[in-house]
Amino acid sequence: MFYTLANAALRALLPLLTRWEVVGLENVPRPGSLIVIANHLSFLDPPLLGAALPVRIVFMSKVEAAQAPFLGLVVKWYGAFPVRRGEVDRQALRLSLQALKAGHALGILPEGTRSRVGRMQRARPGVALIALRAGAPILPVAITGTETAIPQWRRLRRPRIRLVVGKPFRLEPGQERMTKERLVVLSDEAARHIAELLPKEYQGYYGGYP
Repeated sequence: MFYTLANAALRALLPLLTRWEVVGLENVPRPGSLIVIANHLSFLDPPLLGAALPVRIVFMSKVEAAQAPFLGLVVKWYGAFPVRRGEVDRQALRLSLQALKAGHALGILPEGTRSRVGRMQRARPGVALIALRAGAPILPVAITGTETAIPQWRRLRRPRIRLVVGKPFRLEPGQERMTKERLVVLSDEAARHIAELLPKEYQGYYGGYP
């Protein structure tokens, strides 16, 4: 209920607070399991994805957010579940696969943390592991403008925010043995689908920028 009400309120407020645009909604497959991946510029990115896409998304959230006094309640009400970054979190993997098996959309930000410079960082291998285990299609979404939203609000300006939804794809495991290195390669492949939807200056690691 909170997820539905929060997204309805956000959809009503966004035209007033921002100049936002969503492109490519026709690419969103329905119904069925789906992994939604996006670049990460701001804490605003997950709720924007929830408000913009016509599917119910179950998000991963860093464990620090889930344990915060007030934010933790919002994360819980929103239906997200915590994940420990920088390690193999078997509980988060199990919950991810359960959500996909139930036919939900799973929201993953492959970089693992928001970019401090506005450009994509290298993806972590978790997205490939989950996609291969679940056999689910992946929907790439490129986000621009959220990194400057708060500074512009402070100056009483409406930031320009744009979401571009790409075509869904699947990761193919190939004939090679599935090692950590192979998962990194496949996660890079998934992240490049996001980068291809972004302006050059946002592509970061996937546009030749360190």
